Amino acid sequence: MIQIRSLLFFFCFWLWSAFMNLIFIPFLALDKSWIVRGQAIWTKGIMVLMRIICNLKVEVRGKEYMPKGKAIIACKHQSAFETMAVHWLFSDPAVILKKELLRIPIYGWYCQKTKMIAVDRKGHAAALRSMLDQAKAALDDERQIVIFPEGTRTAVDEAGDYQPGIAALYSKLNHPVIPVALNTGLYWPRKKFICRPGTIVIEFFPPIEAGLKRPEFINRLKSTIDENTARLVQEGREKHIDA
Repeated sequence: MIQIRSLLFFFCFWLWSAFMNLIFIPFLALDKSWIVRGQAIWTKGIMVLMRIICNLKVEVRGKEYMPKGKAIIACKHQSAFETMAVHWLFSDPAVILKKELLRIPIYGWYCQKTKMIAVDRKGHAAALRSMLDQAKAALDDERQIVIFPEGTRTAVDEAGDYQPGIAALYSKLNHPVIPVALNTGLYWPRKKFICRPGTIVIEFFPPIEAGLKRPEFINRLKSTIDENTARLVQEGREKHIDA
């Protein structure tokens, strides 16, 4: 039954995504706020499909730590879902993503219009400087910068290495970082067309203050995200989710 519901969900997901991508093309000629709204509507539609077809709900914890103005958010990355959820969680997110995504027709146009922070992973020092310049501009515009510190999706029980980007953002921009843990991989696992019933939990934690030395910052960030992610995963498993 889960497989049948999953197939139906992904069919509806791609249909909804295609519809939203096409219908918002004319809005590319207008202010970027129109595309930002469209991205939020797209995400809300996906969440409705998740709930109706797969009985998969979303719970947000630690809402008191969710930023309303400029912020740097470091989020665990287990699933495709959190890349969509940012458009629902934040008012004007600037997501750090690989530059290759800008070449995707229509989707890439939306990323450029909404000024996502594109990084050339092969660019090394120059890429890091470009990321910092774009991130500073985003903070100046009172936006929420979202970075996935591991740089890619990790398996549910995997704790990946944190890439240099998050340390550079923290130290060079001299700004607090808000850690985010989640359990999305239990329900929408990477590289699988499965969407399981249950409750996705996304949890925010108190900002790590600016001014720490890099090793101390990384240790605190990694322990906060990884330990709480493990807790959320275990909590989900105790509710009889077959991970």
